[in-house]
Amino acid sequence: MAAMPWRRAVVLARRPETATAATLLLHVDGGGSSVAGQRVEVRLTAEDGYSADREYSLARTGDADRAEITVQAIEGGEVSPFLVDEIEVGSELALRGPIGGWFVWRPEQTEPVLLVAGGSGIVPLMAMVRARRAADSRAPFRLVYSVRSRAELFYRSELRAPDPGVDVTTVYTREAPEGSRRPAGRLTVADVNTGGWPPDFAPTCYVCGPTGFVETVADILVALGHDPRRVRTERFGPTGDG
Repeated sequence: MAAMPWRRAVVLARRPETATAATLLLHVDGGGSSVAGQRVEVRLTAEDGYSADREYSLARTGDADRAEITVQAIEGGEVSPFLVDEIEVGSELALRGPIGGWFVWRPEQTEPVLLVAGGSGIVPLMAMVRARRAADSRAPFRLVYSVRSRAELFYRSELRAPDPGVDVTTVYTREAPEGSRRPAGRLTVADVNTGGWPPDFAPTCYVCGPTGFVETVADILVALGHDPRRVRTERFGPTGDG
């Protein structure tokens, strides 16, 4: 199978999501269609010819010549801090993809869906929420979003807006907002059980986040009685040179 070609991409907009994360809207030459949950590979090349490649999940799908990614800056990273804080509108980079065909949600799916996100693992799951809305799907969604504090929430305004058929539960692990019913703490079996679907509903479950988080949630889902074949996972390491 031939390797996917690299394509020219131009930054159309950069907007902050948190103090350490930003969403980039890119125009991609000869771009193709993508499916919610897929990712792309991004290449930055320095003036001296040195290049670095990183993969990022798509935050939105739908427009063939557009790609939208949300990047979390990694301290000491080669690529992510530049994309979050320095890259300018009009800058060029190379992109290839979309990549992936397992961790995806398609509008023809009608079964209940459970999304469980840890930190920046919300990105491909948000693409699924947006794809559902764009397709006017009636598939019922439940999202359980585990994040350290309110300051680190991605897509805060959008997730707070009413979206019929999408129920959102936010779990704060280090600092809960004043008035929260649940104190700060790691995601528990009770959180997944309450915020998710009963196993009898046969939902498809998508879990994305750091490796340890994903493994824990997958184990919880199976222990609650969910079919392991309906639990799909996407993980990333807790550290890296992003």
